[in-house]
Amino acid sequence: MSPVFLSLTSFVLAAGVFTLVPGLDTAFVLRSATTSGPRAGFSAAFGITLGLFIWGASAAFGLTALLAASKLAFTIVKWAGALYLFNVGIRLLLKPRTRLAPDSGGVSADDGLSGRRIAAQIGAFPSFRQGLVTNLLNPKVGIFFITFLPQFIPHGVNFVAFSLLLAAIQVMLTLSWFSLLIMMTVPLSAFLSRPRTVRMLDRLTGGVFMAFGLRLALERQG
Repeated sequence: MSPVFLSLTSFVLAAGVFTLVPGLDTAFVLRSATTSGPRAGFSAAFGITLGLFIWGASAAFGLTALLAASKLAFTIVKWAGALYLFNVGIRLLLKPRTRLAPDSGGVSADDGLSGRRIAAQIGAFPSFRQGLVTNLLNPKVGIFFITFLPQFIPHGVNFVAFSLLLAAIQVMLTLSWFSLLIMMTVPLSAFLSRPRTVRMLDRLTGGVFMAFGLRLALERQG
């Protein structure tokens, strides 16, 4: 059995375990899907996975080594990410929504399937943007890639090309898992679109964002 095959198999198994562990990205995708529909959920997932690939590509080309080596660079990205998460979390806690989308032109959660579709269309790009920004402002993702990927790169292969391949595999695993979670919300769409449920989900997500922001602020380099 070739070293390349063994490395890829080992990476898929290890990366699969990491993908299944719930975290900030999972909470954000579920919140987007349950309160704004599957389209917004997939948009959030695409934003997060694009961020993952950017971090993976940066690790492949050695850019994330700066975060590992420079305390100043790590601190800047860390506090930017923590403040961003706190800002989003506080807004969700203090001003939770009671309908699927705050700018849906008067379409509420009680307007039926057509209302959900309109809200999903409006919420798609903001979900994508927020998923991307949330991921890119987490320096631990970069540190994870720069320390995790090299363990699965066999001798004699092109380091950059193989690193990009592993990053792409991580993206596909993450996107597949998020897609499954999003589709699981479809049968519950009627319940999840109720004003009380939307309000509860926003507050719950706000608390999760603030918790991860605090965790990120307390992270130490290394």
